[in-house]
Amino acid sequence: MRERESYRELILENIEYDYLIQNHRLDRDRLDELVELMVDTVCSNREMIRIAGDDYPAEVVKSRFLKLNSSHIEYVLDRMRENTTYVRNIKKYLLAALYNAPATIDSYYTSLVSHDMYGGGDRR
Repeated sequence: MRERESYRELILENIEYDYLIQNHRLDRDRLDELVELMVDTVCSNREMIRIAGDDYPAEVVKSRFLKLNSSHIEYVLDRMRENTTYVRNIKKYLLAALYNAPATIDSYYTSLVSHDMYGGGDRR
């Protein structure tokens, strides 16, 4: 149990939890859900963790989750808020969103800026 609490503290520090909860745009309950999902995943005893239909070594997933920061969390929460499609398995969806956040955040914001500058500004 001490290991779990240590990981929770590390994750809270990494994502700048105290900073994030001051942002009134963010839903604290959703933030807390992400934190618990990250802690559960990092503390998993499985050798492989399935993300978006692919199995990854647990150490790879844990490493990526422990590198997430406040920008990644804001990105995931913002994308969740904008999502209008039905999500059948929210846990799998959130795991994929968190795992992929570091790999997609820069491209997303680059695309958004390009669209706003050159695409007429209508985001649909």
